[in-house]
Amino acid sequence: MSILTEEQAKAILDKVIALSKADECTAQLSGSISGNIRFALNNVSTAGIVDNTDLAVQVAFGKRVGVATINEFDDGALERVVRRAEDLARLAPENPEFVPAVEKQTYKASQTFSEATAAITPEYRAQVAADSIGPCRAEKLIAAGFLEDGQSFVAFANSKGNYGYQKATNLDYTCTVRTEDARGSGWVGRNLQDATPFKAGQDVRTAMRKASESAEAKALEPGKYTVILEPAAAAGLISFMMNFFDARQADEGRSFLSKKGGGNKIGEQVYDPRVNISADPWHPEAPVMPWDEEGLPREKTSVVENGKVVNLEYSRYWAQKQGKRATGAAGNLLMSGGTKSTAELVKSTQKGILVTRTWYIRMVDPQTVLLTGLTRDGTFYIENGEIKYPVKNFRFNESPVIMLNNIEELGKPVRVAGDESSFVMMIPPMKLRDFTFTSLSDAV
Repeated sequence: MSILTEEQAKAILDKVIALSKADECTAQLSGSISGNIRFALNNVSTAGIVDNTDLAVQVAFGKRVGVATINEFDDGALERVVRRAEDLARLAPENPEFVPAVEKQTYKASQTFSEATAAITPEYRAQVAADSIGPCRAEKLIAAGFLEDGQSFVAFANSKGNYGYQKATNLDYTCTVRTEDARGSGWVGRNLQDATPFKAGQDVRTAMRKASESAEAKALEPGKYTVILEPAAAAGLISFMMNFFDARQADEGRSFLSKKGGGNKIGEQVYDPRVNISADPWHPEAPVMPWDEEGLPREKTSVVENGKVVNLEYSRYWAQKQGKRATGAAGNLLMSGGTKSTAELVKSTQKGILVTRTWYIRMVDPQTVLLTGLTRDGTFYIENGEIKYPVKNFRFNESPVIMLNNIEELGKPVRVAGDESSFVMMIPPMKLRDFTFTSLSDAV
């Protein structure tokens, strides 16, 4: 019962709304079927399929709100979950920031579902593991990785007549390859909505090459270097920064986008003029649901234009308080760039460091978005447009705000998953000057 048809989902939602005696009621059904396979030491270790379907009911009496969930859907179960939500609402204190459920909305469907991904079988997953392990074993390398794929649906309705239904698919693959003596490490990752172009046997070659070539790493002194961040390396820092594009945080002085004396930095030049960031639920390579968690329609929106902040995210409560129009919270993050690949950026670099991946990123200072973390799985010294030798990993202390003011060149954006957010992201490889490495790390 994990993936309900629209007809099945609507029938359940209509019953729930009709059962409620509260001032308002919102019900959401969500279901998924997720398959996975994990391998390590060149052997499959676990594999499985998980399916689940849940119903969440939120009701309100005035400003008193109650929420209850259930995973049974017969008439008796639906009656119980509605009454439980109503009982909780009567016991709850008033929410001073309560905003009523959204009125009826119109949604433009996005292409979030792929038949190819939904059709993935255990045999397919086993083949991905074999295609990852086989080449590594042949070259005396050791592979460890994880594939997770899934299909899902979301359906919701409220007592004001709003309704939505849509299905989605996803595929995430990562593989770390080590040399037998554990002195070299390489990594590759793919994040896709449509599994059609995915070829694990080709992708793993990237991780294999980096593992083999990183085994004799030399130590460089920490300091400021020109770096080339591959898209996966840049994504972790950028996604951290985007969590601060909240209007309330900025207006209340809790963000790097807060203005001295009050207000926010909308309209101000914050980044290099080459920085352009937007959101678009209908982007062909990074589609997302056409509504946000509150049921507001998402829109194609510019966030940063030519280095200037042009939009912040307003919750419905904060938009009402500030006299602004609330729009659906972004579901993806699209950063524009150029046309060059990472390899082409390397060729144009006199001296610098190539970073495959950033890892274990943590906040140091929220007011400047100063972050600390480590490079990992392939860090290389570049000279005269060529990779000369591997270098030991670094700890970095860097703000993505400063980083995006030190751009030398941006490459062609690719789809990646942000480490610290739920964003689907299109991020370019980046050549940056004066990136701050503070110490060495013995990890590979």
